[in-house]
Amino acid sequence: METINWIIVFISTFCFMEFMAWFSHKYIMHGFLWSVHKDHHKKDHDSWWERNDLFFIFYALVSMSFFYSEVEYNFIYGFAIGFGIFAYGLTYFLVHDILIHQRFKLFRNTNNWYAKAVRRAHKMHHKHIGKEDGECFGMLLPPLKYFRDYYK
Repeated sequence: METINWIIVFISTFCFMEFMAWFSHKYIMHGFLWSVHKDHHKKDHDSWWERNDLFFIFYALVSMSFFYSEVEYNFIYGFAIGFGIFAYGLTYFLVHDILIHQRFKLFRNTNNWYAKAVRRAHKMHHKHIGKEDGECFGMLLPPLKYFRDYYK
């Protein structure tokens, strides 16, 4: 029974992270921490590294703190939550940095309906280079209208 609870916590954490990505993107990155996120919308440097990458580091530290909480404080779901956050971060990295932005030249000609919908939604997000008037703040679950475009 404990294994099934661990799996439920892991999957729930992974799913909750999509909400956290949307929330932090809309209200934090396009809010009071726009100064950290803005170089992702309009590159203002020559480096491969973006200030925006600090958000990845933040969530990696949150994930590690849950691992630590299980080891040091016997928090029974520390690993499940930590791995859920880690798995979402890895998925986000693969979708956002590799599939969409091509920071690493992999999956260049993906002709998958899901990949097309995610790319289109993200492109609509990036058409706004300022912090206002944004749209499509989530990552893995773009609005349904972007899927409908590929089922016509």
